[in-house]
Amino acid sequence: MALFAIGDLHLALSVSNKTMDIFGGWENYMELLERNWQKHITSEDTVVLAGDSSWAMNIRDAYEDFLWIEKMPGKKIILKGNHDYWWGSRKKMEDTFSLWGFSSLNILHNNHYAYENHGICGTRGWVNMPGEPQDAKVLAREAGRLTVSIESALKENLEPIVFLHYPPVYGNNCNPDILDVLYKYNVKQCWYGHLHGPSIKYAINGERDGIDFQLISSDFLQFQAVKIL
Repeated sequence: MALFAIGDLHLALSVSNKTMDIFGGWENYMELLERNWQKHITSEDTVVLAGDSSWAMNIRDAYEDFLWIEKMPGKKIILKGNHDYWWGSRKKMEDTFSLWGFSSLNILHNNHYAYENHGICGTRGWVNMPGEPQDAKVLAREAGRLTVSIESALKENLEPIVFLHYPPVYGNNCNPDILDVLYKYNVKQCWYGHLHGPSIKYAINGERDGIDFQLISSDFLQFQAVKIL
């Protein structure tokens, strides 16, 4: 039994006009994802999907993409990305998965999931836009959701591992609201996605201020989920 993570699957089985194959480095990415998943991940493993899982605009239209994920081995824990327009209330998403008969899909939203003595925690995150009131509201909400997620794990005496979609640190920039939450709860590991192509060179991979930050966007990982535990 192992814990894996990967972000930004960008599945487009439900919306044919959104394929990622047109971008450099994404050629045959669906085949690569499936081959690597089937080779390295078993039904006993857990996989965290760090946002941007499907290009569908609503949960009903995302059926084919989530059917693909359901068929892959392991338990999946899904958090929101900036392109997950299908995302709704946690109850609506869970009810839809249940209606479809999908049993391996789990939503990470104001909660956590236990993995051995760790708590899988997280939220989408946001970008740091100083002076933008609307962005400040969204960022405060995301920081609040991360706090709720981490505290729910700590209540069960679990060590939190945090997953975000947006990077909390990027080049010489950072998101202080999200980082303050990580520092407050002494989080040691933070995994994030979102970055692709040329932006990957500014990603922070490694320890900074006592936290190990690691990028897990699928093209950065060459479409193979990374083993965390």
